[in-house]
Amino acid sequence: NLNFLQVTFVYLIGRIVISYLFLPAYATGELSTAYAFLERRFGSKTRSLASVVFLFTRIAADGVRLFATAIPLKFVLGVEYPVAIAILAVVALAYTSVGGVRGVIWVDAVQMVIYTGGALIAGFVLIGSHDGGWAGITALAAAADKFDVINLGFGPDFWKTPYTLLGGILGGAFLSMASHGTDQLIVQRVLATKSVSAGRRALIGSGIIIIVQFLLFLVVGLLLYGHYGGATVADLGLKRPDEIFPRFIVEGLPPGVTGLIIAGLFAAALSTLAGSMSSMASSTVLDLYKPRAKAGLTAERELWVSRMVTVLWAALLILSALFFMNTSQPVVELALSIASFT
Repeated sequence: NLNFLQVTFVYLIGRIVISYLFLPAYATGELSTAYAFLERRFGSKTRSLASVVFLFTRIAADGVRLFATAIPLKFVLGVEYPVAIAILAVVALAYTSVGGVRGVIWVDAVQMVIYTGGALIAGFVLIGSHDGGWAGITALAAAADKFDVINLGFGPDFWKTPYTLLGGILGGAFLSMASHGTDQLIVQRVLATKSVSAGRRALIGSGIIIIVQFLLFLVVGLLLYGHYGGATVADLGLKRPDEIFPRFIVEGLPPGVTGLIIAGLFAAALSTLAGSMSSMASSTVLDLYKPRAKAGLTAERELWVSRMVTVLWAALLILSALFFMNTSQPVVELALSIASFT
């Protein structure tokens, strides 16, 4: 249902806290990573530890994301998951190692337009394909209470119930502060803005956009539920719920539209993967390698090392994705669970 929206409402609150509490601290002096701030306050060992924690959680969370995007590629090309995973990783590596963070950010902007546009098109096609239109295709979802947004969850199983309002408030705020305030994947983008005010606009604006973005994809999920008549994953002959949308894209959409939406799915994942490779490389080089390097490290040598490290993290991302191939948990929950450790 729509209970996940409870989490996104509080994502915005977490970003506002970051904008007025974290950003001014990051803007004091020249910071290369989020963890350089920790070195000022607590010393180099704390900086190194934070960087290592980030690297391990990021490689796990983005391994899940890489596997998630390999699902539609497997359907399209008819290849096995390891081949699909390797193709995506190599593409992301190619433009990340060449273009750096500037290439990542510019490509991200284009990719966001593609994948949100693809979701909108999928929604309109689903509504248009049903004789009853919006009312007809959502009737089954409405009867199954899938339009519920708020879930108080009070009862004997309160602590076992996911996506309660209280869980959304606490979990959403802290997860947002972790991902956008202490995770180098996002912090490197904020540090690339021209001023604190520009960083605040970007962060708070993203908090508003993400509510709309999640609502869009959740509604597409409700439309798919109606389109397939509430069938289970097993009824559809699939192995996991993450395969439902890719299957509809490949089988239920006309040529051209299929290509656009698959491009949108790839855009969403490549956006994260490229940013992940870049952030892990910068954290490795700036937090772990450079402080221990010999004096006289040239800019050219530093750039060469960062590119080699980017290749290394790309290879580890592939291994991480292969590790998560056999999990039955929905990938969005698994990725956010891992990210919350930071």
